[in-house]
Amino acid sequence: MGLFDRIARVIRANLNSLVGQAEDPEKILEQTVLDMQEDLTKLRQSVAQAIATQKRTERQAAQSERTANEWYQRAQLALQKGDDSLAREALTRRKSYQETADALKGQLSQQSSVVTKLRQNMMTLESKISEAKTKKDMYIARARSAKASQQINDMMGRVGTGSAMAAFERMEEKVMQLEAQSEAIAELGTDDLEKQFAALEGGGDIDEELTAMKAQLSSGAAPASLPSSQPSSTTSEADAELERLRSQLEDA
Repeated sequence: MGLFDRIARVIRANLNSLVGQAEDPEKILEQTVLDMQEDLTKLRQSVAQAIATQKRTERQAAQSERTANEWYQRAQLALQKGDDSLAREALTRRKSYQETADALKGQLSQQSSVVTKLRQNMMTLESKISEAKTKKDMYIARARSAKASQQINDMMGRVGTGSAMAAFERMEEKVMQLEAQSEAIAELGTDDLEKQFAALEGGGDIDEELTAMKAQLSSGAAPASLPSSQPSSTTSEADAELERLRSQLEDA
């Protein structure tokens, strides 16, 4: 293999790769259907032209047939008048028009076959276009679904990277810190409230005692004395020891 052949193959491979990457299934399908529609339009124009030609040939054949019949009638008239020369001339004209009519009839048969074939092709193309439109919609839906899946997979892949997960971990730590602060504030608020209720509950006995003292003072009675405190056993023992020391000193 020559150098130029290898270079040409590399160029073709690169071009095919670029074209393949640039192909968008949705755009390709849309353009394909548009091309088929254009072909159908051209085919319909061809069918219309063929039908018009067929109609024109039919009129020409019918006209030639009528003219041939007219010259035949003239030939008969000339014979009736005894003019053989004029009758011969009329028959010559009649033959010419009849040949033209026969030729046009042959063309008409061919044109009829062409029109029939064109109509069949047109119907086949219309059926293919209808099928292509159905497949186009289906393939476009599948292509869009595939693109959406690919985008979701790409997004999930980006979310799974270290930086994204680190961001989520930081946010989780911050949320936990906010929750801890909220719980601490709630506990402090609860302690203050409990202290206030405890103060209210404990102040009831003092108020009752204060009310009783006011009642005693108002009635002139002596306030009830507080019970005397009994000496502890430790104080009694100390006094006894002190008395023994005094007795020993006096005896000496």
